Amino acid sequence: MTKRFKNKYRIPTNRLPGYDYGADGWYFVTICTKNRMHYFGEIVETCNCVSLRPTATGMIANEYWLQIPQHYPFVQLDAFVIMPDHIHGILFFNNHDKTDWKPNKFGAQSRNLGAVIRGFKSSLKRNTNQNNIDFAWQPRFHDRIIRSQEELDAVRNYIAQNPVKWIAGKQNK
Repeated sequence: MTKRFKNKYRIPTNRLPGYDYGADGWYFVTICTKNRMHYFGEIVETCNCVSLRPTATGMIANEYWLQIPQHYPFVQLDAFVIMPDHIHGILFFNNHDKTDWKPNKFGAQSRNLGAVIRGFKSSLKRNTNQNNIDFAWQPRFHDRIIRSQEELDAVRNYIAQNPVKWIAGKQNK
C-alpha cells in the first residue's frame, strides 16, 4: 500500500515511535466523541459537588469502562472521568507473561493499548447501534505514557479536576 499511494493518504501516527504499547506501565488516554458532541451527559453542580449527569450512553460508557479488566486481565483501571464529550482514563498494564518488546506498528494488534481502546470503543458503538441511539466516536484517541510518580499524581489531579474546570470554563464564556 505504501508504494501504491506513496504515503499520500496515510495519516501519521501520534504514537511514540519504537515504543511497545503492550509493555507494563501507566497510560493516560483521552477518547473523544465525533465533533465533540455531548453524548455522555452534562456537567452539573449540586450541593458543592460537580459531576456528570449521564445520559443512557454515558451510563453504558461507565459500565463498559469498568468492564475493561474482565476482557483484558492484564489491565488495571486507575482514575477516570466521563465528560459530556470525552473520557479521560489511566490504565495500568501488568503483563507478567510478556517477555518480548514489540514496537508499535500499523496493522492488527492485540494485548496492547490500541486493542484495549478499540475493544472499548467498538463495544459502546455496537450497543448504541443495537439500541438505535445516535452516537459516534472520533476516529482516533490520544495517549500519553506516564513515566514518573509525579506525572501520575499530576494526571490523577487533572482527571479529578476536569468537571470543575468544565463548569468554570462555561461560567467564563
